[in-house]
Amino acid sequence: MKISRLVIISVCLLLTLPTITRAKQNVINFYRADNPLITYTGRVDFTDKMKPRFWAPGVYVQFSIEGQRCDVLLNDEVLYGTKHSYLEIAVDDKKAYRIQLKEKENIFTIPNLSSGKHFITVCKNTESSIGYLEFLGVKAEKLLKSPPGPIRRIEFIGNSITCGTGSDQSEIPCGKGVWEDQHNAYMSYGPTTARALNAQWMLTSYSGIGLTHSCCNIKTTMPQLFDKVIFYKDSLQWDFKRYQPDVLTICLGQNDGIQDSAMFCNAYVSFIKQVRAQYPATSVVCITSPMADQKLRSFMENMIAGITKSVHASGDQNVSSYFFKKRYHNGCDDHPDLAEHAMIANELSAYIKKLKQW
Repeated sequence: MKISRLVIISVCLLLTLPTITRAKQNVINFYRADNPLITYTGRVDFTDKMKPRFWAPGVYVQFSIEGQRCDVLLNDEVLYGTKHSYLEIAVDDKKAYRIQLKEKENIFTIPNLSSGKHFITVCKNTESSIGYLEFLGVKAEKLLKSPPGPIRRIEFIGNSITCGTGSDQSEIPCGKGVWEDQHNAYMSYGPTTARALNAQWMLTSYSGIGLTHSCCNIKTTMPQLFDKVIFYKDSLQWDFKRYQPDVLTICLGQNDGIQDSAMFCNAYVSFIKQVRAQYPATSVVCITSPMADQKLRSFMENMIAGITKSVHASGDQNVSSYFFKKRYHNGCDDHPDLAEHAMIANELSAYIKKLKQW
């Protein structure tokens, strides 16, 4: 029996149609860093919109995709030629995980994605002095509009504690590897507090920094760095209009140590005025150092009590204080470890929740 040529062609087309459809569904597209569906939170330099650059710990990038494939493109400064940054990756409601970049130009795949929609967070875990990251874009089947994010905003000013230094011993224990191997800004008390309160976060923190005196041969103090994007270089002006926090916490004094009381109080009050000039409506919370020993803790409690009283007397009632209940220092070099950061966040989030009626 003869089969017409038209029938054969029709059958062939029907057999290949599913393959063609699947191929179309699996097309991977590149979405550049300036795509409005990609959001950035923290101190980011947008001079080159194709390569937004950021140094500070805790800066995070968020976006939503559809499909089982997602590649993220990032450049790492690789400062000093050896120091690669660590990232924290969070997908949907799953537990976040930590990775280290290996190259100057990196493309890494988000693993184990199921079909459907996914919301992804990429957070810089390492500090300013480890170098910058440049976010180049995302490869995915489809970039989507993300669900509405938190409208609350918190900023955390501080030193290495706030950065999450020495906290993460999950892969490399204290005393092994290099300094940045135990950095984890994403799981530090600030971002953990913010997530508990359904808020955005920004870390204005730099290891070794003080209010009146910094350690480790650092020539600057926080009042000098407060308006900068690059903390370790004390450079590149930050535009405060980009992020106006509802709450700002100040965790300084660990690197100052016990100082002349009048000098320290005057400097602290002056810094609060500097903060207030940029954030007229922000609730400022002065907190003690979570890793302070008993002598420094007592000094800080006395100083902060006097500072808040002085600020109130000057007419600013939107400043308060919180003293941590215990010392947290089970991490590297007496810093809090990850479990303790969670405890610190529990204390602080309970206080802010009550303060703001959140």
